[in-house]
Amino acid sequence: MPPLVVETIDGMRASIAARRGLGAVGLVPTMGALHAGHARLVEQARHECPTVVVSIFVNPLQFDRADDLTRYPRPFDADLALCAKLDVDVVFAPTPAVMYPQPPDCTVHAGRTAEHLCGAFRSGHFDGVATVVLKLLNVVQPDVAYFGEKDAQQLAVIRRTVSDLNVPVLITGVPTVREPDGLALSSRNQHLGAAERALAPRLFRALNAVRDAVAAGITDPAAARSRAADIIGTDAPLRLEYLELVDPVTFQPVERVAGPVVAAAALWVGSTRLIDNVLCTPPRFGT
Repeated sequence: MPPLVVETIDGMRASIAARRGLGAVGLVPTMGALHAGHARLVEQARHECPTVVVSIFVNPLQFDRADDLTRYPRPFDADLALCAKLDVDVVFAPTPAVMYPQPPDCTVHAGRTAEHLCGAFRSGHFDGVATVVLKLLNVVQPDVAYFGEKDAQQLAVIRRTVSDLNVPVLITGVPTVREPDGLALSSRNQHLGAAERALAPRLFRALNAVRDAVAAGITDPAAARSRAADIIGTDAPLRLEYLELVDPVTFQPVERVAGPVVAAAALWVGSTRLIDNVLCTPPRFGT
């Protein structure tokens, strides 16, 4: 059965009010171009919640480059077909005019969690993310909202936002879904040419090398990061934007590995920017 498609805020609130008595409402916020990673989020929501809402909205506030916003894929019919297959109850698909009927004067400042990694290279990105997620949470009022762990900094920003602003919602992170060669699933992967696609898995292999270094007892972040350099290599299409070790809650860079840390990286493969991360655990914290 196809999901109910709702395009207005009043319509979304009315549809949820009609289903509230069934139990918990789960929200999967997306920008569309859905893939198996999104499907995993929906599957977990479907397992845990009687009502599942998927939002599809390409949020202009979180794009730091106009060309990136323009080329972002929008295969709405395919997205709707996948939502039907996954037994989604409601798809909230507002236009920018619905979400932002006038340029917003009041937005969310993401704070220290957004200072480093992607935040250092994408001005205003996480403010836009936090703002739109807060708006979606206010519109849908879910009990649980599901986000992929591939976007680890985004997940940390959202958790801090709902904590600081006392939003009554449980934020659930869902493990990254990967291709057989390790490449994290992303809507941006479709921009990769064949030669670029062959190089893209180096990002995950480089992060695994850092994880192995930390597991072997290396506590100097620079020494751990150096393990990734040979793997990334110097091929012309590749440009490493950052690779850092950060605290898994605050996302501040660490000066020494004294506990579990997140190794996070952004790699340009041609004109496509890929991000990924792995949790790194020192020997004495291992199982």
